[in-house]
Amino acid sequence: MPGENAQYHAEDWEAIIEAVLFTMGNSVELRQLAIAIDQSEDIAKRVVLHLQKRYEEEKRGMRILELENAYQMCTCQDYYENLIRVAVAPKKHVLTDVILETLSIIAYRQPVTKMEIGKIRGVNSDHAVNRLVEYGLVYEAGRLDAPGRPALFATTEEFLRRFGVSSMIDLPTMNPEQEEEIIQEVEEELQMKLGEQGEEAAQTPEQEVEAVLTELMEERDDLQTEDLEQCQNSDRQDSDNQDLEDQQEWEDLEEQQKEESEDAENQN
Repeated sequence: MPGENAQYHAEDWEAIIEAVLFTMGNSVELRQLAIAIDQSEDIAKRVVLHLQKRYEEEKRGMRILELENAYQMCTCQDYYENLIRVAVAPKKHVLTDVILETLSIIAYRQPVTKMEIGKIRGVNSDHAVNRLVEYGLVYEAGRLDAPGRPALFATTEEFLRRFGVSSMIDLPTMNPEQEEEIIQEVEEELQMKLGEQGEEAAQTPEQEVEAVLTELMEERDDLQTEDLEQCQNSDRQDSDNQDLEDQQEWEDLEEQQKEESEDAENQN
């Protein structure tokens, strides 16, 4: 039973969780935080959420992120400009259209194999997948129980951080009206192709169904890729705007210091 042999009081729980998050650096699962304070996961969650709220209200230099039933302490983005004065800014990888398209397929269909990704895109996607693994956005989540046991790929916590979402359920979804419109367009195109075939040998029903599903998946993935691009562009725009604001404040401060220096010289 949690708490029976607890050596700390309730007022200590927050400090313990804060120490664990700071020391670990990476994300810490809720169950591990519960073990740290020797309490249930429900209590641990209430404690960490209260700590998270305190950080926000007190405008701390650190913040606590929630990442799919896990929590991580990181620096507040408002002080990025101050950090880079004493630390080298990490290189942010640029996601090309090909890599972003591949990432969207993995995000919405994970876990998925390279062969399945290539089938949806229509081209070999090994290079794009390898790049995503290198960038830390994708990882090998296991092996498919099939001949050759191909690797299965899924997104990482870095993916969630990069796109500003707490869990996969927060990813943009396709509008039902758009999905219905795509299905209708595919059906009309299929009927048109069948009419053009005339007396030529038509595809088997199974092949026709597969063709329709493949085209539908491609259309859907195109829209989902656009949604991910919007997420990334929005995140990048917010970062750029913050950089401009910080730069303006820095220039204003330098100008003020310059004027004060000139006034002091004139008085002398």
